[in-house]
Amino acid sequence: MHITRSFTFFCLALVMLAALSGQAFSSTVAVGKCKPNLPQFTTIGAAVTAVPAGSTVDVCPGIYPEQVLITKNLTLIGVLSGTSYAAVVVPPAGGLVSNGSDILGRPVAAQIFVQGANNVTISHLTVDGNGNLLSGCGVNPIGIYYQNVSGKITDNAVRNQLMDPADQGCQVGLAINVESNSGAPIVTVSANSVRNYDKNGITASGPGTGGGPAVTVSGNTVIGLGATSVIAQNGIQIGFGATGSVTGNYVADNIYTGPYYGSSGILIYASAGLTVTSNTVESAQLGIVPATDPTYGDANGTIIKSNHVGGTQNYDAIDLCSDNNTAQSNVIYGSAESGIHVDDECPPSTGSNTIATGNTINEACAGILIGPTSAGNTIAPNTVMNVTNTTLAGDTCTPSYTVFASTPEGSSGKQQSLRPSAYKMK
Repeated sequence: MHITRSFTFFCLALVMLAALSGQAFSSTVAVGKCKPNLPQFTTIGAAVTAVPAGSTVDVCPGIYPEQVLITKNLTLIGVLSGTSYAAVVVPPAGGLVSNGSDILGRPVAAQIFVQGANNVTISHLTVDGNGNLLSGCGVNPIGIYYQNVSGKITDNAVRNQLMDPADQGCQVGLAINVESNSGAPIVTVSANSVRNYDKNGITASGPGTGGGPAVTVSGNTVIGLGATSVIAQNGIQIGFGATGSVTGNYVADNIYTGPYYGSSGILIYASAGLTVTSNTVESAQLGIVPATDPTYGDANGTIIKSNHVGGTQNYDAIDLCSDNNTAQSNVIYGSAESGIHVDDECPPSTGSNTIATGNTINEACAGILIGPTSAGNTIAPNTVMNVTNTTLAGDTCTPSYTVFASTPEGSSGKQQSLRPSAYKMK
């Protein structure tokens, strides 16, 4: 009798708790009809709102025209049904609208916006910005946006984060964006397919006044627009105080054909002490760049090892525009200006106290280009072949062949980060 009465009271308590909370009393729910044994929702937003923290939301194959806000710990994952594994988030019929601000207070229109939580995983989703209907430069379209949140962004496809053609020079349009101005949340961005973005493929940023997320960016494929005159893209940008590592990614086709700025495959901007290892970077104006900014901070102490950098248009495969860097065991081929540029043009850094050894450089105007005010560098031994100059003092080297006809050659490329840089090409 005692057991029966206790059980009855327990069941009533569960019902009352569920009713009071308005939440589905389940640790796993489904969006769509592919899992009839689970509580079902018709939209991702409704499921995310209903479940308690710590839940898993399984998203069935289908098209989901919505903007999703996540403010609690959970796992959001696309699931297999039959032979389909395509849960696709697209803009609503009326296009994207501003649904928050970035850490600097600027409006964003994120398709999946994660904030106010401690640990969120997003996996196996396609986030497609086609049809966002955004114009002007007032709102930044973002595919997946983590703000002051730890977690994982893995095995997703994020594409078409583009403004209308008339506004593609607005310095907005981010496929995956991780930002923090509160603490150092730990975020893994791995094994994603990223393409057709305006400004950056994968971005991690702090406020530029100290702090920022600690990110592991690994195993992603990031493909830019190719040669374009409208915006200087970056494949992967870690900057403004963010920390971490960039490892084993494939980055290609970030080429700006306009004046003043250059596009980078991997840009470390005003963030110190990062490691960039075992990446393949192809078809960019600048391959891998750690760049100091006099306002936001230095990019000193970057370790660049065992990367494969090729087909660099106009400028340098590895541009060390900061101090105390290490560039070792990289394979570099077909670089227009130099294989490695020990660059003194990013004050207050002077391109000094850098180690550049054990690299293989095949075909460049200069194997190693050394800025005139650089000092204390170790630049041998390296294997250098098929270059006009094995080493060259200066910050420019004009190739004897046409590299990319629509842009000025023989200039020192300067990097344009997500926030406009103070530096331009000479």
